[in-house]
Parts: sequence; structure tokens; C-alpha cells
Amino acid sequence: MKKLYYSLFVAATLCFLTGDLLAQTVKLSGELRPRYEMRHGYKNLFPDDAKAANFISQRTRLNAFYGTEKFKVGLSFQDVRVWGDVSQLNKSDVNGTSIHEAWGQVFFTSNFSLKVGRQEIVYDDHRIFGSVGWAQQARSHDAAIFKIKASANHKIDIGLAYNAMGETLLKQDYTVNSYKTFQYGWYHGNFGKVGLSFLVLNNGMAYDDKSDTTNIVEKVAFSQTIGPRLTFKSDLIKFNVAFYYQGGKNAGNTDLSAIYAAGDVSVGLGKGFSLGIGGEYLSGTATKDQGAGEDKSFTPFYGTNHKFNGWMDYFYVGNHGGNVGLTDIYLPIKFKKDKFSAALIAHYFMSAATVTDMATNTDYSNGLGTEIDLTVGYKINKSMIISAGYSQMFATETMGILKNGKHNNTNNWAWLMLTFKPTFFEK
Repeated sequence: MKKLYYSLFVAATLCFLTGDLLAQTVKLSGELRPRYEMRHGYKNLFPDDAKAANFISQRTRLNAFYGTEKFKVGLSFQDVRVWGDVSQLNKSDVNGTSIHEAWGQVFFTSNFSLKVGRQEIVYDDHRIFGSVGWAQQARSHDAAIFKIKASANHKIDIGLAYNAMGETLLKQDYTVNSYKTFQYGWYHGNFGKVGLSFLVLNNGMAYDDKSDTTNIVEKVAFSQTIGPRLTFKSDLIKFNVAFYYQGGKNAGNTDLSAIYAAGDVSVGLGKGFSLGIGGEYLSGTATKDQGAGEDKSFTPFYGTNHKFNGWMDYFYVGNHGGNVGLTDIYLPIKFKKDKFSAALIAHYFMSAATVTDMATNTDYSNGLGTEIDLTVGYKINKSMIISAGYSQMFATETMGILKNGKHNNTNNWAWLMLTFKPTFFEK
């Protein structure tokens, strides 16, 4: 009889565990992404008597995910390196292994949850919040996000973050090159072929208040970014329109008033081809007015800026912030068929505000130059992709003044990348 009871207990336990396991999702995956680059005028005008940079960088990730109906957990460990940046007998790495993501999400109901921890924050086209996936290290935030799914077609996110230097006993100034705090709300609704998003971001940057030179204290300056994005998608045509306004104070506690406007349309031409045209306007502050009054320069704070304004990263990728702004007119031609894809994009850049050579007090025309971007990719299988690209910048004299370089030197950039994304285990 005891054996029977024991057998029934084991069977019941197994049935319970099996049922519990069936309600779980477990996934272990990875990423290995080596990329060769030749930089000859990438991000800035190429100087005289210099040689191009050549190197191979690599991102390696191990991703783990676990989820049930009540909660989810995501972990992503990564190593970012340049081949040869340490010796073969190294005891430590230059960058070392880091945690890219470590978050937990608890579901209070099926339509209301809280996601907390280190995580990527991505909305819409990545313009204000993006993952910066091109950069080997990418971007993630330490944040808490309340997620509301009002219906199948309507959702709202409310996020907040508060950063500190560490665990301290007394207040300590925040000196990391990042925000001190932010709060935001994001709504997205689907209306058939039309999508509508609305974003409100209250962004706080730490600064030193020097109004009393005998007692300099750290304060937080807040700016507000607010605006909608409208999309339309059909089998033949796609278009996007967006507008944002920025007000409040910039990182130096100066009055801020700036705007962003963008629109693009693409048409399918058949046989895998599409043709488009688009433009972006990011307001700027004239050279003569920078640091002397109201800041009129729009900042696309935490977006994937490499995706926009040319892939040579002359604008808003660690540079051009608080500058003369930008108008970007672009013409993309794309092709995709089976496992092969290609894109050719031409950009014409203009400053949004006047560029002045302060040494001679000379104003220059707004034209900054033309960039041509070409990329091709081939999906070998669902876990492996090979891609390559070439870009060239044809800069104007105004670009030379803006970048303090030689505009008539050859400026180009080429890259070749392999991406492996294996799934080791999934249930």
C-alpha cells in the first residue's frame, strides 16, 4: 500500500511539474558579431598627412529569458573588444564582460505590468529612444516602466529613471555623462493601416549652479520633449510623419526652444524594388549665438542616431549636439528578394542655422555636403547574416568650417560584418 501511495504521489507531482513547465517559456541564445572597418574620414573630415584606420571589433553576447504568466526575466551578458587590444596571455580585458540587460517584469494583470532593471528602451523609429544596435556596446537604461495594454491596438508606457554615483551616506554630485533622471509617457495606437504615437519626455541633466561662486551646488535642469508620430502602411506605399518640440532648460540650465520635423514616403516598384524620398529638420543655433542666449538646438536624446543622417555619423553620434542643427534630404533605393538585400541612399545636408567662421567673422552658405551610402546583405540561414557597406562624403567648404577640417580631402568608410545569432535552447 505504501508503494501505491508513493507511486501516486510521484505521478501527481510529475503531472503538476509538467503542467507548470508547459506554462513556462525558456530561451538561451547568443550573438557573435565581428566587424571589419576602414575609416578614412568617418565621423570627421580626414586630415592631411594621415593614414586610414583599420581594425576589427567584436560583440559577443549570451542572452537568457524566462517567462510565465505572472512574470518574465531577461539577462544579457556581453563582451566588446577590438581584436588585438590585449596580448594573448592577458589577465584582463580592456572593456571586460558587462551586463547589457538584467530586467524583471511582473504582471499585475494580463494587461498591466511593471518592468524594472537594466533594459533597452525602444520606441517607434528609434529617433528619441533607441537601442543603438550598430554600436558594438549598444545602449541600455536602468529604469522602471509601467506597461498598460488598453486593448489589442492601444498601449501606454510610463517610464522613470533616477541615477546616482553609488551607495553613499551623503549626497554626492552626479558626474557620469548621462541623465540624472527622466520621466516619460508613450502612447501607441493602431487604426487599421494607420499608426499613431505620442511621446512626452521630461529629461533631467545635472549641472553646477555657479550663481554663488562661494557655494557651487549641483542642481538638475529639466527639458521637455513632446510630440506625435503618424505612420501609414499598405502593400504599395508607406509614409511616416513626426514632429517634436523641446522646451525648458538644456544641460547648462539655459533656456531651450527647439523643434524637430520629419517625413518620408516610399513606393514599391515591384520585383523587390522600392523608391523613397524623405527629409528631416533639426533646429539649430547660429554659430554667433551659441552660448550667448536661448538654445535653439534640438537634441535626439537617446535615439539610434547612426540610423539617421548618413551612416558616416557626422551628425548627432557623439558630436554636433548643441550646434547649428541639420536639414537632411535623402533618397533611398532599396531591393530585397529572398535572402539578399541592398540599399543605396543619397543624402544632401544643410545646416539649419548660419555657420560663421568666428576668426574672420564670415558667414557661409548652409550647404554641408552630400553623402552616398551603399549596403548589401545576405541571410545565409536564420542564424547567420553577412553584410557589407561603403559610404563616401562629398563635403563643402561650410562643412570644413563647421568641422574645423579640410573639406576637399577624400572622406570614405567601408565595413564588412558577420552576425551569428544561435539559439542554444528554447522551450
